[in-house]
Amino acid sequence: MKHNGRWSRIGLLLLLTGLGFVVMGYHPGLEDDGIYLAAVKADLHPALYPYNSAFFRLQVQATIFDGTIANFVRATHVPVAWAELLWQLLSIFVVLWACHRIAGKLFADSRAQWAAVALVSAMLTLPVSGTALYLMDQHLHPRNIATALILMAVDRVLEGRRLQAAALLVPAFLMHPIMAAMGISFCVFLGAALSETVPVRLRALRSETAAALPLGWILEPPNPVWKKALDTRTYYYLYKWTWYEWLGALAPLAMFWGLWRWARRRNETVLARFALAVFAYGVFQQALAMVMLTPPEWIRLTPLQPMRYLQLVYFFMVLIAGGLLGRFALRGKAWRWAVFLLAANGGMLWSQCAQYPASQHIEWPGRKPENAWLQAFAWIRSNTPADAYFALDPYYLRAPGEDYHGFRALAERSQLADAIKDAAAVTQVPELGETWDQQVTAEQGWRRFGLADFERLKREFGVDWVVVARGQTAGLDCRWHDQSLAVCRIP
Repeated sequence: MKHNGRWSRIGLLLLLTGLGFVVMGYHPGLEDDGIYLAAVKADLHPALYPYNSAFFRLQVQATIFDGTIANFVRATHVPVAWAELLWQLLSIFVVLWACHRIAGKLFADSRAQWAAVALVSAMLTLPVSGTALYLMDQHLHPRNIATALILMAVDRVLEGRRLQAAALLVPAFLMHPIMAAMGISFCVFLGAALSETVPVRLRALRSETAAALPLGWILEPPNPVWKKALDTRTYYYLYKWTWYEWLGALAPLAMFWGLWRWARRRNETVLARFALAVFAYGVFQQALAMVMLTPPEWIRLTPLQPMRYLQLVYFFMVLIAGGLLGRFALRGKAWRWAVFLLAANGGMLWSQCAQYPASQHIEWPGRKPENAWLQAFAWIRSNTPADAYFALDPYYLRAPGEDYHGFRALAERSQLADAIKDAAAVTQVPELGETWDQQVTAEQGWRRFGLADFERLKREFGVDWVVVARGQTAGLDCRWHDQSLAVCRIP
């Protein structure tokens, strides 16, 4: 009977994994995956990206992600596209599996436990206030894998198996150091909250952590070009957040404070102490972020994005909200469960389809894209030499119908620096600033470019191919086009 129960749980988790995947969608090469997927392909095929590869190679030096996926592809001979899809599905499954185990320790009622997991499954693309993060990304990201490992570690801490938790946090740190640092911080707070001397342990933790804050390198004056790139990321600046972003950061902390008091009155010890840990972790991280991001002399700390601590807070907020819904509202009523699942999943599905209207909601490997930009990238990948060097509108990611798909990752060709995603690389790797600024400046006014401008880019940087609007093709040797775009060679 116990064996059958385990397989039933796995079956339900697989079902929720599939449902969550369908709701969140899948967009390889999107946003940050333009960096990570390009790095994986470069590991597998060193001849790719002979130009400007530093814009993704240097940024992935702090993670084992690209090497892990590349080695998986070599070992299994699974194509990269399918390997990334498999790891994405595995990440979602492990996240939901860990959430079910955590919910099992917070709620005695199995209906509350499954409602908690079902709500997390539906809300995987819930935006985290002010941080430009979701709970999980719609493509394989090292953050997804790190989140799965962190949640498994949280479960181990709840079981009192702290060495196992530490063993899980090590690969999480190697996968995504910033998010793992947040996970380590929370696990320490959770361990303190579960102890019998909670107030004493939390005060000691606060002073020890503050003493460990590094203060040497941050006082170095910022490079002006680095500051220019930093200014393209307004969400980095905590004190420029809108009122509703501040509300999204502080309201969950107030909710966990209230939950702690409520659960303590009901003698629900584990839930109370878990809520206390989230509250204490959030207050500490919020205070730390405000300290880190206030002095102008400490601006070098800004790219660490300390407000990303909210991702875990939002995860636990959704998890516990689902559990409470299951306990007090859904209970055993089938129609209530149906309304709950339809509303949660339907609302999130609609929002994701609306966010990327020009792209297929699930971009299956091998499926012909409907997006004109992706069709151009696919043609380039199959019909241009590996050492082709492209120039595009530096703001192409924001072009109508492009939907933020990265050229390098999907076309598998080198490109001049862009003004959007490569700016993020500069904020993390300041030495790229001069190259980035020089190339983006040379591309300004792209939409008015004609043959003479493209020839200038060829003389200055060696680019020999361009992706342009149909109205810019005069004098170019165009090999592919549709109604709006053309892929052309510079004579």
